[in-house]
Amino acid sequence: MQTIIYGAQGYALSVYEAITTLYPERHIPFFMVTSIEGNPFVLCGIPVKEIASVSSAMSVSDKKETEVIIATPENVQSQIEQTLIEHGFDNIRKLDFKYYSELMEAYNAELGRFMPLAACPESSDIPGIHVYMAKSHVDRALKEAFTLPEYVNPLQVGAANTDSRIADLTDNTGDNISDRNYNYCELTGLYWTWKNVLSDAKTSEDDYFGFCQYRRMMLFSQADLAGLKAGNIDVVLPYPLAYEPSIEEHHKRYLKDADWNTLLSALEEIHPEHAAFFPKLLEGRYMFNYNVILARKNVLRDYCEWLFPVLRKVEETSEPKGCDRKDRYLGYMGETLETLYFMANFEGYRIAHKPCKLLV
Repeated sequence: MQTIIYGAQGYALSVYEAITTLYPERHIPFFMVTSIEGNPFVLCGIPVKEIASVSSAMSVSDKKETEVIIATPENVQSQIEQTLIEHGFDNIRKLDFKYYSELMEAYNAELGRFMPLAACPESSDIPGIHVYMAKSHVDRALKEAFTLPEYVNPLQVGAANTDSRIADLTDNTGDNISDRNYNYCELTGLYWTWKNVLSDAKTSEDDYFGFCQYRRMMLFSQADLAGLKAGNIDVVLPYPLAYEPSIEEHHKRYLKDADWNTLLSALEEIHPEHAAFFPKLLEGRYMFNYNVILARKNVLRDYCEWLFPVLRKVEETSEPKGCDRKDRYLGYMGETLETLYFMANFEGYRIAHKPCKLLV
């Protein structure tokens, strides 16, 4: 039986690499998409084809003998499933959170990298955990009910730019950059967490603090939380997504070359020890997405003290400057900088990984 992967972006590429590594006998002849527009023509050396052309070239029996894995964000999978059914495919597997988690854990364990957070069910020694979730007044309502874990604290970001209130915590109190949310996106919430939580001596140095988005978050069981202490873990990051041919090419959809050059100049001035690694990172293929993180208090504080001066320098020196644009560019840079910081400091931290759940 052949397998077709539906999708041609980060999820699809990551799934292809995992399956072909873990199950080399599986035959994946091509990727399939609804439209080639906005997608590559070739990925991992195999073609990307539109469903209409694939469907017309396959017999009814061929379709029934073909497994299709929908490797896209979960919020569009149901629509894609219906399209596949209309074209005669019925052996369909959606890349849900459980399947993605199992696949990424097995794949990265096989390669000995990006190791998973090891749960410790026999231990009751659980640290305090405090995760701040960025929410916006323009967020669309979730289609599926979801109860937030007790350790998640909703935080309205960009609160300075609206009179609407959707959370008890808002990022326009205390030391904040809430009014610059148009460019910093969810990172105005991380800035608020840094200045008003991590810098507060009343919060425990032994606790773990984290940040996530309204729809994207890592989920932790009690055994996972016990595993933080048992494994002496410093930071937990989402499994990285793979991009082809490079992170730089992927981000050109959002950032122009001049912005990358401005970021490199800021790094050369503020963190020259990391500037030399930056071009190599852009040429690489793996990135920690979504500005999602959980870390020891001192680790997250150190990261924020490293991150925000760089973004502020870019804001001041980019053309146009941050005050003259509203295009989320600093938020996109934050993802790359999180990847840079923890890739460059990999040997200095005990890093574990969890999959990132997309709420729909």
